Amino acid sequence: MNQRTRVLITNDDGIASPGLHALAAAAVRAGLDVVVAAPASEASGSSSSITAVEEDGRISVEERELEDLDGVKAFAVHGAPAFITMIATHGAFGPPPDIVLSGVNRGANVGRAILHSGTVGAALTAGVNDGRGMAVSLDTGLNPDALHWDTAAQLATGLLPFLMEQDPGCVLNLNVPNSAGPDLPEYRTATLTRFGIVQTTLAERGQQHVRLAIADTAEKPDPDSDAALLAAGYATVTALQPVTGTTLPSLDSLPRAASGA
Repeated sequence: MNQRTRVLITNDDGIASPGLHALAAAAVRAGLDVVVAAPASEASGSSSSITAVEEDGRISVEERELEDLDGVKAFAVHGAPAFITMIATHGAFGPPPDIVLSGVNRGANVGRAILHSGTVGAALTAGVNDGRGMAVSLDTGLNPDALHWDTAAQLATGLLPFLMEQDPGCVLNLNVPNSAGPDLPEYRTATLTRFGIVQTTLAERGQQHVRLAIADTAEKPDPDSDAALLAAGYATVTALQPVTGTTLPSLDSLPRAASGA
């Protein structure tokens, strides 16, 4: 990768997320020009919202120092991930980024339910603004024994040469198994399954309230879908189409494995 490639690292889990720090560290190791800007607090489920907290017409942006990321500018923003991407493209954190890496999200982002993900929303906003974006998520499940952020971060940076070869507007969605070992999971192109890993159901409806519940989905995913391939141990890659009118990029030349795997 060219050292002048500018990368924004953001997420929807907030500036303190270890997944964000792992992704930024991996980008630094790859020789990229890295800036970190993430929500000051968790913004999960914010989709492509460009909401922010204003005071006298100003949005608070606080510079932070992140452990083990000496020399990397980092900012906590009182706004949604897509808002952060949008203002980054206008030079809010220095030169506009060539790539937006969003993650590493705690929990998989698969199926059509990614519409609601702030992680995905930040990457899609990069594509809408003629940049390139990648949403990165780790399939942690509900009660993991360990969280292998570095596995997801390494697989994300392994896709950057491929991403930079694509036309501006290209957006990828990467989901990585929560595993560690001498061999990294292989990449597989995947379609979006019709449902997410869990489904929201209406548990109660009253006169002036509703109550929701979360349940595991009972549907069986298609074998070439992101949900099925992720469950089989592959790192799934899906091309997403931002609202630009352009066609989806071909993933035929996607590498099978990350460099050095």
